[in-house]
Amino acid sequence: MNQNCCLRNMRLLRMNCGLAFGLLMSVGLVSIPIASAQEPGTIREESYYKITTFETPPGEVLEIGAIHWMSNGKLAVATRRGEVWMISDPLAPEVKASQFVRFAHGLHEPLGLAEKEGWLYVTQRSDVTRLRDRDADGAADDFEIVADGWEINGDYHEYAFGSKFDRDGNLWVALCLTGSFGSDVPFRGWAMRVTPDGKTIPTTYGLRSPGGVGFNAKGDVFYTDNQGPWNGTCGLKQLVPGKFVGHPGGNKWIKEAPSLQKIAPVQPLDNSRIAVEASKHSDLIPPAVLFPYNKMGQSASGIVCDTSRGKFGPFEGQLFVGDQTHSTLMRVSLEEVDGLYQGACYPFRAGFGSGVVGVEMGPSGAVFVGGTNRGWGSRGPKDFALERVDWTGKTPFEIKAMRLTPTGFKLEFTEPVNVPSAGDEKNYTMETYTYIYREQYGSPEVDGTKPTIQAVRVSPDRMTVELDIDGLQIGHVHELRIGEMQSAAGNPLLHREAYYTLNRRLPSRP
Repeated sequence: MNQNCCLRNMRLLRMNCGLAFGLLMSVGLVSIPIASAQEPGTIREESYYKITTFETPPGEVLEIGAIHWMSNGKLAVATRRGEVWMISDPLAPEVKASQFVRFAHGLHEPLGLAEKEGWLYVTQRSDVTRLRDRDADGAADDFEIVADGWEINGDYHEYAFGSKFDRDGNLWVALCLTGSFGSDVPFRGWAMRVTPDGKTIPTTYGLRSPGGVGFNAKGDVFYTDNQGPWNGTCGLKQLVPGKFVGHPGGNKWIKEAPSLQKIAPVQPLDNSRIAVEASKHSDLIPPAVLFPYNKMGQSASGIVCDTSRGKFGPFEGQLFVGDQTHSTLMRVSLEEVDGLYQGACYPFRAGFGSGVVGVEMGPSGAVFVGGTNRGWGSRGPKDFALERVDWTGKTPFEIKAMRLTPTGFKLEFTEPVNVPSAGDEKNYTMETYTYIYREQYGSPEVDGTKPTIQAVRVSPDRMTVELDIDGLQIGHVHELRIGEMQSAAGNPLLHREAYYTLNRRLPSRP
């Protein structure tokens, strides 16, 4: 499609855009007090992961929704006001406003960026459009719509979050429900695949309110969904073709999805538990990781996988997930058990200047974080911010990963542990809970139990600790808290909490 046709489409779409921004300022389902950006613990975190705040152009409002490291070494950022900016030398010790150049404008709240063959692909509310600077003057000349196989109306909440290219050359687009409750136009509450030849394939249904889309180290695709109807808390969910991920609001569009027309849509029982419903419906994929509400955040957002080969510290292959409300990055380790993903989340870095939305990792291992406090507020006090996280080279003493065993959990650490403190059963406490799977908004923690830690074993190399536990619970978060443990070098744990979501058990050892 040529530039003029694309721009006509954009002008029509943007007639409702002002309304969307106004509603975002006035409509929020969760309100929070605004706190200082310097949350408890951030001073210690700063020793290992330093935050550099970019100076942005005066008078410009850069509410960052998506970030992409360009092949020419520039950083592309997309804003909720429909602009794309290019930043030169984004790894400089100080990034100044003079390094920002506006590349494009007139887009409709873009929330996804990807690059291929000289084109920058932008996922916006209405479509995926690709941009190109044909005359090399620093501004986009060509705007071409690649795919627009879904609809929008004037609702403020109909976001569209786009991925990078997957291993087959597809882009994934996660579409928010209308108002985050229903599905007034086709494919709201769905994940779509945009193929290399521009076809739009309705792929996975049951989404509610996405906050980001990304891939793990294997290339499997995940998105974050947020607390609300049929989501007791925020979570990380895998997108599997033909499967259902929890919210029935978009079920009506199955008849419009060519590859899914013959399936019976999953209609879960209200006021149940997601593990119970998943046991009855093989198409229901439960969250891989639940983010306990308030403890780990309130608005899960962007996803990036550590593919830096150690340039970002000891967490190669793990995911980093933003939270808009708490202005934080969380860390996630995943594993597959009996065909389902599950795993643990951990605190990682607090203290960002605004609510975290877009995240990206560059080839140096630096992580770029952008966001906004618009709509729901954020602990980060700024209206918007763009920041870079660099590993200082010092390794924090952390729970590197919490993994399931046939008898409990194995804890991997980033440094050798002090054997007396690591081997003391009194240093470990665990409780479990789940959430009501219901149409009503959100859920408290319910069905709480207190498993018994029966034995603790420290490995000969002092890098792992195995916990034998009686009372693991399918479908529950297993909240582990560690007491005064130290490393062999005498360092305290930087973070003492881990939250493991258990979807499947391992068979008992013979």
